[in-house]
Amino acid sequence: MTVAAEALKHVWFHATSPQSLRAEGGLTVFSKGEGCYLIDEDGRRYLDGLSGGAFVTNVGHGRGEIADAMAEQARELAYVSPYNFVAPATVKLAGVVADLAPGDLDRVFFTSGGSEAVETAVKIAKQYHWLGGDQKRTKIISRRGSYHGSTQYAMSISGASHDFNNKIFGPLVPGCVHVPHNNCYRCEYGLSRPGCNTLCASMIEKAILHEGPETVAAIIAEPVPAAASIYPAPDDYLPMLRAIADKYGVLLIIDEVINGFGRTGSMFACEQWGVVPDIMTVAKGLTSGYVPMGAAIASTRVSARFEQASGREAGLNHVLSFGGHAVAAAAALKNIEIVQREKLVENSRDMGRYLLDGLESLRKLPLVGDVRGRGLLACVELVRDKQTREPFRPQDQMAVRMTNYMRDEGVLVRTYQVVEFGPPLTAGRAEVNMIVEGLERAILRFAADVGLA
Repeated sequence: MTVAAEALKHVWFHATSPQSLRAEGGLTVFSKGEGCYLIDEDGRRYLDGLSGGAFVTNVGHGRGEIADAMAEQARELAYVSPYNFVAPATVKLAGVVADLAPGDLDRVFFTSGGSEAVETAVKIAKQYHWLGGDQKRTKIISRRGSYHGSTQYAMSISGASHDFNNKIFGPLVPGCVHVPHNNCYRCEYGLSRPGCNTLCASMIEKAILHEGPETVAAIIAEPVPAAASIYPAPDDYLPMLRAIADKYGVLLIIDEVINGFGRTGSMFACEQWGVVPDIMTVAKGLTSGYVPMGAAIASTRVSARFEQASGREAGLNHVLSFGGHAVAAAAALKNIEIVQREKLVENSRDMGRYLLDGLESLRKLPLVGDVRGRGLLACVELVRDKQTREPFRPQDQMAVRMTNYMRDEGVLVRTYQVVEFGPPLTAGRAEVNMIVEGLERAILRFAADVGLA
């Protein structure tokens, strides 16, 4: 039995139907990774245009020094409970993360990944208000088109595929209020900048007033919603959210699970807008996927309320057995060391500009409706008609075809209505050129297929 056949028999794959996996080319077994490249079991080499498939492997594949750090820690001490025990590596990592985080974000609650980090942030926000005597502050405001994870609460907060999730997994968690997103290319109000006056941000204030400020615990937002068409926030959007949160005593949670640790060209994306949240969530780039780990990082103001409380209520009533795992902490420390030593944040910024310039040059092609991105996180939105911005129909099979055409070019991408790119932060001009040139050929090939060349 081949590895693929055995996988299809025993592995329950995430979010992908068994039928599509059994189709021709539906499942790929990768046996090795080297830098920006993945190698399948047949020896074919692909440029990893998605950092492991989910914007995770920021420092690239095959980093032996991270593996060595993990092994060394495991030999010394692999695990202690996070209740009232801690390993030195975890303590050191908390200090490093606090030093890197913007503003006064300095208390780190470790988790096993991004969904858990979001769940943690929401619980921190709710208990923060509860300790302050605002027991009614339980609602969370998020944006349609957002994605914050797949656990029940994170899924309920997420606006992406909300109707689909509600149909299958409902009832979702109550008190999750969704407002219009900040996708300027497909503005829900049919407006354009600057005449719109950033109405999408103003609607968050209107939602707070509609729900009652005394019932709202937090606003949650991704600076660049990477899992939902990669649309960077307008220049005044995040500052407006910060001001609105302050005005009504609401906490601002910034989700940097994908954006963080250099992905958008700064250590954390919110720094590009000069915004310091009350709580920030991180994961993926924290360890570059070498081991699962995430965190919710709270400000001094937030953590102080817990410090001033007494009894059981002073502790966050939230337990994750593997939070702050010693081996994961060792991996994260070495990963961050690599990011800083090799100036990968700066490389993400510079190569991101080079990538965006290359993608912008493709606007001349048929089907290219929009190009967006920050750092090494970018996308090209394909449309049937540039003037009307008509999206492709299911029968056009754009997502499947473009993904396969890019694989033929030796580049792994993710395609919905957009073709998404997020290679490791080690990518250079050769990798960027491979992406842009391959995409041009793939678009022309698809345009010919659908009679829109």
